[in-house]
Amino acid sequence: MLFTRNQTIKQALKRYHLDKHILTLLIAAFIGVLSGYGAVLFRLLITGAQYVFYNHTGDILSFSHARPVYIIVGIPCLGGLMVGLIVTFAASEAKGHGVPEVMEAVVLRNGRIRKRVAAAKILASAICIGSGGSVGREGPIVQIGSSLGSTASQIFNVARAHQKTMVGCGAAAGIAATFNAPIAGVLFALEILLGDFGIASFSPVVLSSVTATTISRHYFGDFPAFTIPAYHLKTLWEFAIYPFLGLFAGLMAILFIVTLYKTEDFFDAIPLPQWVKPAIGGLLLGVILIKFPHVFGVGYGAINEALFNQLSGIFLISLVFLKIAATSITLGSGGSGGIFAPSLFIGAMAGGFFGWIANILFPTLTASPAAYALVGMGAVVAGTTHAPITAIIIIFELSGNYKIILPMMITCILSTMLASSLKKGSIYTIKLLRRGVDISGGMEQNLLRSMEVGQFMLKNPPTVSEGMRLLDLIRTFKTEDVSYLHVVDGNKDLTGIISFRDIRPLFQEDGLNLLVVAKDVATTNLKTVKRQDSILKALQIMSDLGISQLPVVGEEDEKKVIGILRDKDVIAAYDKAIIRREIETV
Repeated sequence: MLFTRNQTIKQALKRYHLDKHILTLLIAAFIGVLSGYGAVLFRLLITGAQYVFYNHTGDILSFSHARPVYIIVGIPCLGGLMVGLIVTFAASEAKGHGVPEVMEAVVLRNGRIRKRVAAAKILASAICIGSGGSVGREGPIVQIGSSLGSTASQIFNVARAHQKTMVGCGAAAGIAATFNAPIAGVLFALEILLGDFGIASFSPVVLSSVTATTISRHYFGDFPAFTIPAYHLKTLWEFAIYPFLGLFAGLMAILFIVTLYKTEDFFDAIPLPQWVKPAIGGLLLGVILIKFPHVFGVGYGAINEALFNQLSGIFLISLVFLKIAATSITLGSGGSGGIFAPSLFIGAMAGGFFGWIANILFPTLTASPAAYALVGMGAVVAGTTHAPITAIIIIFELSGNYKIILPMMITCILSTMLASSLKKGSIYTIKLLRRGVDISGGMEQNLLRSMEVGQFMLKNPPTVSEGMRLLDLIRTFKTEDVSYLHVVDGNKDLTGIISFRDIRPLFQEDGLNLLVVAKDVATTNLKTVKRQDSILKALQIMSDLGISQLPVVGEEDEKKVIGILRDKDVIAAYDKAIIRREIETV
């Protein structure tokens, strides 16, 4: 009888888990629909914005010569001003290339993203790209899709542990719909955002990606983002040349990363309102566009020219540096757009230049520069993102040629190895590291990083005056039942801290009870934390100093003690948080 009852319970639980999995897949499909239509709307908005600004919807290379200089210079400036206002007053998350913000939400907030982010990002990025901003549409659509995935998970009350998977569904759907590359979308979400290839994440992400691709193909057809020439390996000797392309691409990736964040630091240091800076960046960008319209917007027209050997070798390498500068100015000043398309652009030009040199040195052994441009696209993407699998697959999906796989594998792996050895973090994670967020620490560290000191501190800790005698200090330790006392001066400013161990050696000394005061025995070299500091930071300080608690001081007045943080309280709260998270995954 007992066996039958247990068997029934197991069957019920099995049915429950099956139902829950089906529900997850249905939500993933719904996110795919939302993201697919979001990608369609985003592309239409970009086209519409470009038409409003330039009265033309084609590639700028086809009409830039017919536009006066003041239009070429002024429109990016106007677009930058509009973007600055949206980012400043609607959603600050819409600034920049978007993917780091999604990664931060996944790691620190279980994938929770504010609902307004999607609307702000789609509008800001469409204006930025349509007015000439030298950025891509892939980063924005990742953030837009991720925001839609997060919103859907909140609406359907998805368990917190699975909300980040829904975010990955939105990101995969966005990439898939934009590039017409469903496999690349899946790998982007799993490799870069989630770092999880388990079946629980894989199935919903795949379904969402396929759904979004179907919608995109319905409106735009089953066409790749680029016109790709037929690729062929001329001789086996080329396998000895492609490793050098991988190293060259890795160096270009590093140059791009360094320039981008140096430019961002430059604009951050300008003492002007944040909403003004994108307009300044747009003005500088417009000056570049006068002579080099190739770096306008996503730059797909110029990429196609490189893939069909329509650009000279010297001009190709010039466009590498010009694109790096243009994209860095656009994003560093506060614009909104992605770095994926610029990485493809830089890779195509760098690869084309490398192929041009290879053709000069080894004319009978090497294929045309276009072949190297195609491989270079993936190599620079791999170097900037540290995601070689995604880079390999996306170029494969764009080309549809299996012969490209082996050269792509060589160059992407070497580019990633060189870039990761010379620069800690990808172009995405470096932005987070600059904010003090290290996503490489695993779930435990990220959980501690997401917990703030103010949540666990004990308010109004006991304090003593600098002039309190030793005898009274001993009595205070007894009555307050604490291990530490905080010493304050006449203005109630924190000047030191006393532990019971500090005064214990004085017990045996006759006559000191009335002579020694708190100021004499207090430790004045203090380490403090603030209410908004992370628990991880506090625990690291405690560990380094070998202490069990820290004083918490005010945000505005760092001399006023407002609480204490004890390690035992943090450990208890951490254990509860771990248990809660494990329960949510059941």
